[in-house]
Amino acid sequence: INPTSITIITLSIIMGTIMTMSSSNWLMAWIGLELNMLAILPIISKPKTTRASEATIKYFLTQAIASAMMLLSSTTNAWQTGSWDILELKNKFSTTIMTLSLMMKMGAAPIHFWLPEVLQGTTLQTALLITTWQKLAPISLMYMISNNIQPALLMSAGILSMIVGGLGGINQTQLRKTMAYSSINNLGWTIMIMALSPNLAVMNIFIYMIMTTPIFLMMTSTSTKTLQNLTTTWTTSTATTLSIALLMLSTSGLPPFTGFLPKMLALNELITQKLTTLATLAIMTSLVSLLFYLRITYLIMVLTSPM
Repeated sequence: INPTSITIITLSIIMGTIMTMSSSNWLMAWIGLELNMLAILPIISKPKTTRASEATIKYFLTQAIASAMMLLSSTTNAWQTGSWDILELKNKFSTTIMTLSLMMKMGAAPIHFWLPEVLQGTTLQTALLITTWQKLAPISLMYMISNNIQPALLMSAGILSMIVGGLGGINQTQLRKTMAYSSINNLGWTIMIMALSPNLAVMNIFIYMIMTTPIFLMMTSTSTKTLQNLTTTWTTSTATTLSIALLMLSTSGLPPFTGFLPKMLALNELITQKLTTLATLAIMTSLVSLLFYLRITYLIMVLTSPM
């Protein structure tokens, strides 16, 4: 892609996200999301492979459906309340549809099927963009309407995302798919705690982004795409491989790493609100996802040379 196109695309992605995050009107928020989506399509389809084209179409279709749901929700609400204001989303039906469309845009379960497929079809840099930056706009909208969403909806979606993220990642040998399920699992924590403490949810997603970015960048620098590649990377760059292992453990939420902090705070919040069953479920699903993170670190740490 030539430099002019890259500049236009990058600016559109940044502008779209900022536009959505700073708007108080549903139509402006929607325009921001559309701008964002249209700008990222050429990036996903850049590798000239059939997988990349397939990933682009899948991404486009899901995002388009989610946008249509968003418009339906905001129009219904405006029809009922006479206001296009984001904070005025009072209609129960509209709120539910809006929550589902935002979950679809982020790739949270049960509408997560596109995420692993899209990530597998693109490059590592694009996968990084989709799992981090592309979540900012939907998360900010969910944060704005969090007071109006029924907590039961958020909590059940959160637990479901954790289960799907944990079980889906166990069977993977492709690192991009593993990272996609890791993203779904983390979104589960974010969505679940959004019902009780929206600020904590924002902190959780930011810490996740801070941990995911270096993992993807290191995978790019060592061109690691599968678990098999990972077993041989220590020969070329030991420090990078060791860092990937530690970051993986941090993402899994293992103390004393950074990733443990938001999870501990989330569990604390759940127990304070007398939701002990939910907290127990969250811990159990967290253990399932810990399995695949540990497998990756095991491959890195144990299968090194006698040197």
